[in-house]
Amino acid sequence: MSDWNTRLAVSYDDGAGPKVISPIDAFTPMFALNAEPLHSIEQTHLGVVYAPQSLTFSLTVKAIGDVAASLTALALEGKRFSIILQETDDGTDWSFKKIVMTDCIITSAAPTAATISGAPTATFSGFSLAASSEPKTGQAVEVP
Repeated sequence: MSDWNTRLAVSYDDGAGPKVISPIDAFTPMFALNAEPLHSIEQTHLGVVYAPQSLTFSLTVKAIGDVAASLTALALEGKRFSIILQETDDGTDWSFKKIVMTDCIITSAAPTAATISGAPTATFSGFSLAASSEPKTGQAVEVP
């Protein structure tokens, strides 16, 4: 069993260079690569019908510092950007070198209420037009 001694970092690049999203509570990339079997009355599984891929994400950040404001500005401007998820601290624990979602658009932003205890958070959701993953071993993959 290995000791988990590295962390993952999430950053975005809006064309002006990468910016680390910190402090971040959660990042969830979702890849729906839809396919269904094509059946016939004579035989099952004649082939496959592919539907377009759905590449979406959700991320939750603390509304302290300038990250929540920067992401809100990207959402309001409808500006495309890239999200990069990668291992830091020269670790070897994670399966991937990095996952990149490119041409991302934020479709919703939901800040929480400000309270007297704890920092408020903001959750941003959106979609990506393309994605790639680079594993530590094996070949890199790009969609589409």
